[in-house]
Amino acid sequence: MTASIHPVAHSIPRHTLTRLAREWLAEDTPNFDPAGVCVGSEDTEARLLCKSPHTVLAGCPFFTAVFHEVGCTVDWIHQEGAELGPDGVTVTAVVRGPARDLLLGERPALNCLTRASGIATRCSQLQSIAKAAGWHGEVAGTRKTTPGFRLVEKYAMLVGGVSMHRQDLSGMAMLKDNHVWASGSITKAVQETRSVCGFSSKIEVECQSTAEGREAAAAGADIVMLDNFKPEELHSAAKVLKTEFPALLIEASGGVTPENLPLFFSPHVDIISLGCITQGCPVADFSLKVQKHCATSM
Repeated sequence: MTASIHPVAHSIPRHTLTRLAREWLAEDTPNFDPAGVCVGSEDTEARLLCKSPHTVLAGCPFFTAVFHEVGCTVDWIHQEGAELGPDGVTVTAVVRGPARDLLLGERPALNCLTRASGIATRCSQLQSIAKAAGWHGEVAGTRKTTPGFRLVEKYAMLVGGVSMHRQDLSGMAMLKDNHVWASGSITKAVQETRSVCGFSSKIEVECQSTAEGREAAAAGADIVMLDNFKPEELHSAAKVLKTEFPALLIEASGGVTPENLPLFFSPHVDIISLGCITQGCPVADFSLKVQKHCATSM
């Protein structure tokens, strides 16, 4: 019954899943679990229910890893990345194991699934908007993630069909306004950063004007982020920079929402990043229901 995993799941090392699952379980149950006394260790079955129609299922490797750590098994009924529904309630998976262990893993596992599926659903919607408009570029997330939960949230972006952007500070050098101010100039900041990055890492510079974008590109930046530009200003600046520096990638960021996303589409803009992919994103509604005919009390 277990559905095949999403191809992106192969990018997560097993030891990373194990480490995260153990951390989440230790956070939730650092000492005693008094309620475990009333349910015991009899074999139990629970059904995972999705109660948010049109949810994109994401986070399955994390959900499974948590239950694996407490000695339970998970049989998935639906493929990760699939849209669940349209029924009001969709049976998504079946979890089996000792009752007290199944309930130990319930909340940490659901936290992963509800958060990841909410993000993947939003990403899928954003990607559909871009596809419908025929835009050539990439919708991307940001580093505005929940502390300790970044891998889950970045993974959900990939399942939802958008770019993660950089995973962390070492993934790509992004020189923001504070870097430039502390360094003294865009040119100096780019040159000094390149001395560390070498050929293997890209450098992106956050710019507030066409002139700043021109200086960044001339200094050797790979990507220029046009930050907090109004759509009409963005299109004009992007066209100028692309004309002068054809190999330059242009990113638009700041003030972009699902509602106004189409206003930022341009043949001269390659990337549009949105903080709302993770910040303020609704979670999907999942619950785990023990089947009464399977539960045995002590």
